Amino acid sequence: MTLAFPYAANLTDVSRYQEGADPVADIEEARRAFERFDVDGDGYITAAEFSSVMAQLGDFHVTEPVAEAVIAAKDTNKDKLLSFDEFWTSLNKNA
Repeated sequence: MTLAFPYAANLTDVSRYQEGADPVADIEEARRAFERFDVDGDGYITAAEFSSVMAQLGDFHVTEPVAEAVIAAKDTNKDKLLSFDEFWTSLNKNA
């Protein structure tokens, strides 16, 4: 599902920030990308972490409400957090 926000970063676009990455990430690349967004290392990506990292990468249009919507679109258990399994599943749905 692609969100209708004009500037929203889609989690499947994470690979564009990995230098030399293929569009379809392998599990090691996916783990590295996930760890970059999981700032506190607790195993989950929050909207605040996602928004903050996107700003560090130069995308200031991903506000926390936008990040919440992006995560909600990939969050299968609806806990408002993105686990690695949910992240990996979202990458592979578009493969």
